[in-house]
Parts: sequence; structure tokens; C-alpha cells
Amino acid sequence: MTGEHGSDEDISVETQATQLGRDPQRYFGFVNMPVYRGSTVLYPNAESLESHDIPYTYGRPSNPTTRALEEALAKLEGGARTFLAPSGLSAVSTLLLAFAEAGGHILITDSVYFPTRRFAGKVLKRLGVEVEYYDPLIGGGIAALIRPNTKLVFTESPGSQTFEVQDIPAICAAARGRNVPVAIDNTWATPIFFRAFDHGVNISVQAATKYIVGHADALLGAITCDAATAPAVAATHEALGLCVNGEDAFLALRGLRTLPVRLKQHQASALAMAEWLGTRPEVARVLHPALPDCPGHELWKRDFLGSSGLFTIVLKPQPKEAVRRFLNALRLFGMGYSWGGYESLIVPFDCAHSRTATKWQEDGPALRLHIGLEDVSDLKRDLQRGFAALAG
Repeated sequence: MTGEHGSDEDISVETQATQLGRDPQRYFGFVNMPVYRGSTVLYPNAESLESHDIPYTYGRPSNPTTRALEEALAKLEGGARTFLAPSGLSAVSTLLLAFAEAGGHILITDSVYFPTRRFAGKVLKRLGVEVEYYDPLIGGGIAALIRPNTKLVFTESPGSQTFEVQDIPAICAAARGRNVPVAIDNTWATPIFFRAFDHGVNISVQAATKYIVGHADALLGAITCDAATAPAVAATHEALGLCVNGEDAFLALRGLRTLPVRLKQHQASALAMAEWLGTRPEVARVLHPALPDCPGHELWKRDFLGSSGLFTIVLKPQPKEAVRRFLNALRLFGMGYSWGGYESLIVPFDCAHSRTATKWQEDGPALRLHIGLEDVSDLKRDLQRGFAALAG
């Protein structure tokens, strides 16, 4: 929404989050975008049926609610166009397929979200695409891995579970010199805390399920492209028949309004928890990009505007049964996948089997935590219960 408040470029990203994707005067003064549902769109006459020269032609490609979200995310990210998908993984898969060619080569960070790696191994490989994984700390050295048939560099910063921060500007500069597009999974930071296009990225993908929706009640993905890469993604998105319903788009628009405020609270609470956990005798290491000993911390300070609520702790070596006791003693931290909602979550993981370019060096069990919007003192007491149970 613009008008008397000036153009979108004149206002902060925090204010944009409250304004984009809504037009109250078009909808009888109601401040929120209405929910549109439907499959069939009626054409006013035979001429428009032949030309398709109307704003909406069928319920699958878009409706006013989904288009409002697409336009809002494109402007918030600073890209040319956004495409919605029914989940974050669907968005990533669509993006990879858009640049996949038999005999082609795609570079993917070794710290990538495991389902992305699984898709690459099970689908891209079958299509004749060679996928090569690179050290997330490679920086400009990625130039040595780019070949004449390289079609895409896919980054994720910080890395999934292990939180290495990549030198995105250096990677983009190396790829740009070879005319290779760079994509980033920007779910952890969102465009509030990392301005991907300002750092040279061509495509930013998000699991909007997480912080955009923000309330653990909808699944959604988003692919935002610059003008050069949008046609390839548009063609693949259309061919796959991807669609998002109006209710989920509405929930994402609702989440967008409070995204900056929620992220600031997630940031403050998570940093307080990470620093406290670093003092616990049971904890061997805390992997949080805002802490000095996290790989790539200096890059985080240089390139990022903040940190979100997700990080990892590595416990000192413990038997599996002790970790189960720790988890089962918790009352506020839920055990469940996904993250980005109001609730705190914890899950154990072992990524040793899913690394090929680098090696996971930690000896103890690893736990990924998402710090929600609860009071930090309550969360500390909850983990203290877990540590007491860990000791037996």
C-alpha cells in the first residue's frame, strides 16, 4: 500500500511489512486482504476467452489473495517477481528443476537442508544432473568448482543445523563472472535480517511456513527472482501446476504484519539462551552465528542485520538413553519438526551421514533449538529440568 505515505522505497522494511499486499479502499475499507477461494473464473465474453486478456484466468495460477502475497514478498525481498509453492521444499525443488538440464552441473552447499539434498540425490541425479557439494566456508574459492556446464549455485546461509555463515558476496562475484545464477535459502534470516539481492543473489527461496506465517498453522514456500531468472522459474512453476490456496496466503499476509516485531523478540531471546547455554557444564559447544566462535561469525557481522531464533547446541558425550531422559523431562520445549512459530522446539540430529564435502567433527549429541516467544526465565528453568534428568 502506498499513496500518501510515499513509495515503498521511501519507507523501512519494517513499515513495508505492515503495508504491502493490501489495498483497503479497493475492498470497501477493510484493512486486511479478503480471502478468495475458487477454481473456475468466468470470462465476460468470447473475445476475452480467446485472448485470456483478463487479470485472472483460472484458480490455479493465482487469485487476488495469492497475488497480493506474491507482490508483497517480491517488494519486501527486493526482487522482480515471487512465485508461491505449497511448502518450502516444493519451492526449493521447483527452483532446482528450473535450472536442471541433463548433462548439467549444479553446486550445492554441503550444509544444505537435508530434504534438499535428498531431492538432489533422488530426482536430479535420475534426470542426468551432476550435483556437487561444496564446503560452506569456501567463499570466492568456489570459482575453481564452476564449470562450463554449471547451471546454478545453491547456497544456504547460515547452514541448516550447523549454522556456518557463507561469504555470499564472494560466491556471487565468482558465479557472476561465469554467468551462473546464485540462489539462497533465506528462511533463517528472512529479508528482514538478510537482504539477499543487495549482496548479489539472483534468487531467494524461503519456507514461508516458518517466520513469514509465524504461527505454525500453514505450509507455504516462496521463490523470489530477479528479472533475469524469473522466466525460467515461471515456466517450471506453471508446468508443475503448483498452486496455493487463499486461506494459506491470507495467513502468510497476516504473519507478515508482525514479522519484524516477532523476529526482534526471537533474536533477543535466542541470543540470551545461547549465551546461557554456553556456560552450562553439560554443553560442549553452541552454534549460533551471533556468537564469536561460530564458523563465519565475522561474515554474519558484516552482512546480516540480525539473527533469528534457531541455533544448535552440542552436548558433551552422552549415551542415547540420557538424551532421551533430557528430552522427556522438558515441559515447554516441544519435540517436533519445523520452526519459526511462537513456540519453542527442540530436536536431536546427527548430520554425519549427510556430509560429503566436509566432515561433522563433534563427538557429542547435537540438539537444534528454536526459541519461541515464551519468557526466557521459564525456558531456562525448563532446560534445567532436562539437564537434571540428563545427570540421572
